[in-house]
Amino acid sequence: MLELMFCSLLTILPDYLYRRYGQGKRFGKEITFFSIWYELRWGITGCLMLTVSLITMIFYFHPATNSAAMYFRTVPILPEGSGRVSEVKVSYSQSVKKGDVLFTLDSSRQQAALETARSKVAEVDASLISARSDIVKAEAQLEEARSSYQQAKDELEVKSELQRRNPGIVPQRDIEKLQVVVNGRQAGIDAANATRESASLRVSTLLPAEKASASAAMAQAQVDLDKTFVRAGVDGRVEQFLVRPGDLVAQIMRPAGVLIPEDAGKGRLQAGFGQIEAGVMKVGMVAEATCISKPWVIIPLVVTDVQDYIAAGQVQAGQELIELQNTRKPGSILAFLEPLYKGGLDGVTPGSSCIVNAYTGNHEEISAKETSTGRAIALHVVDGVGLVHAMLLRIQALLLPIKTLVLSGH
Repeated sequence: MLELMFCSLLTILPDYLYRRYGQGKRFGKEITFFSIWYELRWGITGCLMLTVSLITMIFYFHPATNSAAMYFRTVPILPEGSGRVSEVKVSYSQSVKKGDVLFTLDSSRQQAALETARSKVAEVDASLISARSDIVKAEAQLEEARSSYQQAKDELEVKSELQRRNPGIVPQRDIEKLQVVVNGRQAGIDAANATRESASLRVSTLLPAEKASASAAMAQAQVDLDKTFVRAGVDGRVEQFLVRPGDLVAQIMRPAGVLIPEDAGKGRLQAGFGQIEAGVMKVGMVAEATCISKPWVIIPLVVTDVQDYIAAGQVQAGQELIELQNTRKPGSILAFLEPLYKGGLDGVTPGSSCIVNAYTGNHEEISAKETSTGRAIALHVVDGVGLVHAMLLRIQALLLPIKTLVLSGH
């Protein structure tokens, strides 16, 4: 309507003034309801063409959208395993800090596994003490075997020397028996030495490995026990927390509730513009928004990022070929906007729907020396008509509460 009124001032009104005062025709006489089209045909046609051109230029170079909101992420509250709830620590809606326990699962099985692992570690420690005693015992047996061997060897050497000096004084049979005894005592030394080495290896290698394995099993049991305590991963607020003692929860079932991070959705606005605006939407564009949760307020914004892809065009591997005719919605360009001034989005509830206008700015190109006069004038016109869109946004902001509360039918 504003565009039509503005264009009529440039076309229909001058045409009428010329007919009325230039040609002396009077409204109701020469200019009647039936002759108005013929008399003002050039003005009406020019007005309509100029209106369509102006609206097209405004909405192309200064895009607007009603598909804007402060989206925020949520974290589902799920245990890493499954089990039956034994105790609930928070209420239906409550602020929590990172690491706070939300609820606990029945941990009887995990506690039993932990006690078993602890017992295994204690058993290995006892075996280690026993193995050290076995080393001492083996060393004592080795010394005993060495003493017996030395005694038998000395007796063999004495009798062998007597036999050498006085042949026949010592029976050859005794010398052979002593040699057998010495060989047996040597075998006893080897056996005692092997026993000591076996006990040493058990203390230095086998039992430490068994203790490390038992300690790892105990640590795993402790981890499984800790998993029965479901904690908050971030600072935030728990909402719709309906789980109660006795409920069975698992990852494949519904979440126990929703955890909303503390700063989720605050300080950033997302808006979806039509695909035709892909060549216009740029980082750094100035924008304005009005939100339902903060009525009658215009929020200055700036475009900080524009998504390079349109979500409607994404494909996934499947068993059927893609049929493009089945794509009903063309999709939109996703733009991220942040407040131009600090605290600009304060008071806007995360998730609130907003209306956003973005404005093309050509000041740098207009100021450039290489820009021609004609192009500079055209760019001035493009920037100037953004005022019309700004007026429309303010009218929308003024009527938004009335439209929502009165005309929506609720």
